[in-house]
Amino acid sequence: MLEAFGLSDPGCVRPNNEDYYLLAPSLGLFLVADGMGGAQAGECASQLAAETVGEVVWHAGDYDPKLLITALEEANRRVLNAASADTNLEGMGTTLTAVLDTGKQAYIASVGDSRAYIYHQGQLIVITEDQTWVQEVGRKLGIEEAQLKTHPMRHVLTMAIGVSDQLRINSYVVELSEGMEFLLCSDGLHGVVGDDGIEEIFANEETLETKGRNLIDRARAAGGPDNITAVLLRVVQPIEDYNARVTAGQEPVEQTQ
Repeated sequence: MLEAFGLSDPGCVRPNNEDYYLLAPSLGLFLVADGMGGAQAGECASQLAAETVGEVVWHAGDYDPKLLITALEEANRRVLNAASADTNLEGMGTTLTAVLDTGKQAYIASVGDSRAYIYHQGQLIVITEDQTWVQEVGRKLGIEEAQLKTHPMRHVLTMAIGVSDQLRINSYVVELSEGMEFLLCSDGLHGVVGDDGIEEIFANEETLETKGRNLIDRARAAGGPDNITAVLLRVVQPIEDYNARVTAGQEPVEQTQ
């Protein structure tokens, strides 16, 4: 079973918040989405995608490794359809990174550059791989890290939900251990707070809420140029079967800000 805390902040520059997160502990589902698009389109894309993933998991009969992939594919279809039906939403899209707790394992799926980390036995590990120009093109070209940090293409995504019907989803499986902690976050956090800074905060014996607020504060102190969202999870009681947590008729709990 995963203890969870989530928090989202617009940052220091942007007037609106296009990030969205979902905590559905009864389903073992937790996610972060970072929307993009003009006007209110970014907010629409991230919320629609997150709610779709929650709906698909809610109606699933079994938790298998392909469930999150199916859910993200359905989210992609719905965001594409919404954009094609409303010119005000044209061009919208969103990143999305989700964790599904099945008891002994966590399934993780991601599209875009919202990340999943684990902190275990004093070590922070990045689980997901960014789908960005920097990761998939710049580094393969041998461009030095210092140059990549200021490269004009550094913020360009190579994949996002709602951009194309040809969706590439990265998926992972993590074996759960009691005390293991997870961080799901948008690039408004990991883009300005390095892995060393994140690890430093996780190393402290604090509550998830305190760690989450410290992460947001550190991103804001670094300028907060983008929306900042963090979902923190801790394994507190591994169980055999996800069905033991699901109460009939109980809807997912969504928290956004």
